[in-house]
Amino acid sequence: MRMRISLMLLALCLALTLSRAAMAQTPLKGGTFVFGRGADSVGLDPAIVTDGESFRVTRNIYESLLEYKRDSTVVVPGLAEHWQPSADGLTWKLALRRNVKFHDGTPFNAEAVVFNFERWMLESHPYHKGVFEYWKSMFGGFPGFVKSVKASDDATVEFVLEKPMAPFLANLAMPMFGIASPTAIKKHGDDYFKNPVGTGPFRFKEWRKDDRIVLERNPDYWGEKALLDRVIFRSIVDNSARLLELQAGSIDLMEFLSPDDLPTVKNDANLQLILRPSMNVGYLWWNVEKEPYGKLEVRRAIGHAINKRAIVDKLFGGIGIPAKNMLPPSLWGYNDAVVDYEYDAAKAREYLAKAGLPDGFKTKLWAMPNPRPYMPQPTKIAEAIQADL
Repeated sequence: MRMRISLMLLALCLALTLSRAAMAQTPLKGGTFVFGRGADSVGLDPAIVTDGESFRVTRNIYESLLEYKRDSTVVVPGLAEHWQPSADGLTWKLALRRNVKFHDGTPFNAEAVVFNFERWMLESHPYHKGVFEYWKSMFGGFPGFVKSVKASDDATVEFVLEKPMAPFLANLAMPMFGIASPTAIKKHGDDYFKNPVGTGPFRFKEWRKDDRIVLERNPDYWGEKALLDRVIFRSIVDNSARLLELQAGSIDLMEFLSPDDLPTVKNDANLQLILRPSMNVGYLWWNVEKEPYGKLEVRRAIGHAINKRAIVDKLFGGIGIPAKNMLPPSLWGYNDAVVDYEYDAAKAREYLAKAGLPDGFKTKLWAMPNPRPYMPQPTKIAEAIQADL
């Protein structure tokens, strides 16, 4: 396993804009809602993707056994109504909702849950096709934390763990563990990633690659029915082009606003800027098995060489904060007592000299190609880091 260490750059607030301010007070009922985003989804099978643009769509199609309470990380019932652990924390029994159906009309039950979990866990499973990175990272692959998953009856699933796992319930609530229709997986095989079938409030209608994904209201949803008839996810790569479409009314909501456009949005009575606390951290990542990054002095030099405050002010419109943890302040585990590296080019040069590199060294930076909440202008941010170094 390669060892990596990262320099935290920015904990960001997510900025969204809404085309008509009145929407914030009056929920839409019926009709079509068009969302403009910076990139297309990679796939619509949540178990085998890792990109946020895929999950943005799949979380409307699929549901996990547990969910998160709105605007928090508190675990609440999802497809499982309640759960009970054994005294030693090694066995968990989850009671499933009854009378729930997948979008293809097949029943959601304990056997369907077992099928999904064994597909993720077992490389020998006939439909274990893909990398399943989140299963490996969050449950340890197989053998990992989960020893077995069994159907006690039609509406009860029993998980047996190898050892107690503190984030077990929180992990079950993650969107990558949405329960899919076994019938659909068997029917579509390798093409299932573009023919998704879940139990969620919206069902899949159409995908035009690099253009749009269309979801329709699920009329048979077990819970409160969706207000909208249809949701369209439009892929518009350029931030400014996306804003122009918002102003023209061809999309209803967008994200990844260029910080330079913040004044434009704030001064437009027809637009609303929506901010939420950060749940993201932007970072510079390097492999300590590759020289010279194995040297602590080199890593400290980089930490002192990058002017994070200037990057926040110039490239994030001042709505972010310089990060000093791998977690943002909104998440449990954040430690405010950590002392950050101050921006000090002279100290950076001192550390390079201590590392035996008084004249520096050459390296290559990779910048992500598409914007994300924590990296709205990847190329410009990479160029700012390059200039500082």
